Amino acid sequence: MAKTAAIGIRIEPELKGAIETAAKSERRSVASYIEKLIADDLEKKGLLAPVKPGE
Repeated sequence: MAKTAAIGIRIEPELKGAIETAAKSERRSVASYIEKLIADDLEKKGLLAPVKPGE
C-alpha cells in the first residue's frame, strides 16, 4: 500500500456537511473525495501529472 501523509484542516460545519453529502453521492469517503478534488485542481493547473485510470 502507498504511504500517505496526514493533513489537518478546520472548516465550517455547513461546509463539512456539504462535503459529506457530496462524498456519499459518489460512494467515496470524505478523505477520498477531498483528495480527488485537490488532485483534479492541481492537474488542471499543471502542477500534478494526470493520473492514468486504474492507477
